Amino acid sequence: MNKLQIIFDRIDKKREDYHRYDFRQIESVALMTFFDLAQELDVVEDFYHLCVAIPKSFFNLEARLYLAGPQSGDLFSAAATDPKNDVPPAPSQSETNKFPYYTDRKSLVLTIHGKKFMADQLKVRTRNNILGLLEIYPIMELNTHHELFFEKYANRIGFNMHNRLLAVKNIEHLKFIRSLVADIEHNVIVPNMVYKLFLRRLRGKIKKNRDIEKLFSEYAAYGQYDPSVMENLLKELTEVNQGLEGEFENIDKHYKNMSLFLETLFRRSHFDLGRLTLRTRACNMKKDIVQPQLERYMEQFGKAGISIDDRFSGIPDEEIISVADVGLMAQVYANLFSNALKYTQGIIDDTGATRKQISYGRENIRDFFGPGKDGIKYNVYSTGPHIAAEEREKIFEEEYRGSNSLSKPGTGHGLTFIKNAVELHGGVAGYETTKNGNNFYFIFPRTP
Repeated sequence: MNKLQIIFDRIDKKREDYHRYDFRQIESVALMTFFDLAQELDVVEDFYHLCVAIPKSFFNLEARLYLAGPQSGDLFSAAATDPKNDVPPAPSQSETNKFPYYTDRKSLVLTIHGKKFMADQLKVRTRNNILGLLEIYPIMELNTHHELFFEKYANRIGFNMHNRLLAVKNIEHLKFIRSLVADIEHNVIVPNMVYKLFLRRLRGKIKKNRDIEKLFSEYAAYGQYDPSVMENLLKELTEVNQGLEGEFENIDKHYKNMSLFLETLFRRSHFDLGRLTLRTRACNMKKDIVQPQLERYMEQFGKAGISIDDRFSGIPDEEIISVADVGLMAQVYANLFSNALKYTQGIIDDTGATRKQISYGRENIRDFFGPGKDGIKYNVYSTGPHIAAEEREKIFEEEYRGSNSLSKPGTGHGLTFIKNAVELHGGVAGYETTKNGNNFYFIFPRTP
């Protein structure tokens, strides 16, 4: 049987069903009205109100719509023609698997089922593919025909809701992919251009080695072994080899860092779920995360005349243990140091000297997340003028760039990534002014 014939058979079966339903004109018009307006309404809350408005408008019955929550699956009231008594009906044990059913508050309760198609992708936790309940009242009891109509109406709600939830999920997924592409560009593609510098310097040192090799060959060919010349050549050779070792270490560090970032950003779980996912482990925040990122920027800080205070609040390394996703948090610090490199400016300190500096550290904050729930505050501070007061609440928003950054290269994505990564860990990210500069920080729950 070909595909078209299957469709023809489905049409015939549906025609027979509707003939058997024998809906009255008002019932058919109610369904058509629901279909038309469901297509027109773009805002999901308006759609929820439409679901309860149809029974009220056509049959003068009150209605309440309850939906399953995204986390626990517990029902919550989404819309009601009468907002009073909007607690979801609790069926008795004998009624738990019996739908539709009548309640002692003179109402009919119907299930709203989704479709099986991509049900696991919906942003709700469903039981038996039930998206929610529709309660209609006041009703003592309906005849079989009216029960059937409201069952079919609830089914139409479910199919439309399923498609809407799936569309919302797909839109969010696409936004996440776009955001992830920005993360890849910001934390992988742009930093990866430093390989050009490493390779250019490596090529220069290899050429120097070739020149020395050629000179050695010439001396050997003529049997000339002037000790002073040989000593100078050997000295040059030693310097070049030391340089090669240094460039090898640079490339090796950069390779390890890029590998970490690639593994973190290209996790399959990110793409499957449409959001960043965590792979946490106990780590030494300073040694495993902060120092490797600082080393990447150390040379650039030096060239920019920026000094670094790396005392890390004077707390011993063995105390700086956190449970974190090393890859994501490494990118958080990479973004913070990258921003510090771009925006740090010199200030006149209390001694009258010009100072251009960054520092990083941590401190414990008692009861930050509630009584007995301490926080650990990590920060990167840099000297320079403060961010304008009216912009401070916006700087963590996607693609927002402050007035002080318009002349600098960037996408406005780095701080958004920081906020998202920190919140995934159950923390908060923020900004505060200091006497001589700006302090970007994040606070994690303290691990027991």
